[in-house]
Amino acid sequence: EKVKSRLQEQGHAVEDHGTYSLDSTDYPDYAHATAKGVLTDTTLGILICGSANGVCMTANKHAGVRAALCWNTEVAVLARSHNDANIICLPARFITEDGAFEMVDAFFSTSFEGGRHQNRVNKISCS
Repeated sequence: EKVKSRLQEQGHAVEDHGTYSLDSTDYPDYAHATAKGVLTDTTLGILICGSANGVCMTANKHAGVRAALCWNTEVAVLARSHNDANIICLPARFITEDGAFEMVDAFFSTSFEGGRHQNRVNKISCS
């Protein structure tokens, strides 16, 4: 909720795919919804869960999604600039709130460099 509020304060349109409670839920439901949203309506997405591994794996099942598990700002920047990542996956159990803000800000403000990285990105997809 804090990341969402911060993005809205910065003027970003936010589409929230849940969860909407503290109850245990099945993370693939939210990862699939976010991946579909990124592919149809949105440019970038954010997935947050305990380790972020499961949501990252789930999102990456969608052709065209390049979800990156990020644990610091440098990784977030490299995921965008070198891999053209379009979803950042944050491991809430292992990062601070300020760290999450920094990574999201960096992810959203970094552009894909293209060039030598484009050929590599083209090789990621199996479709």
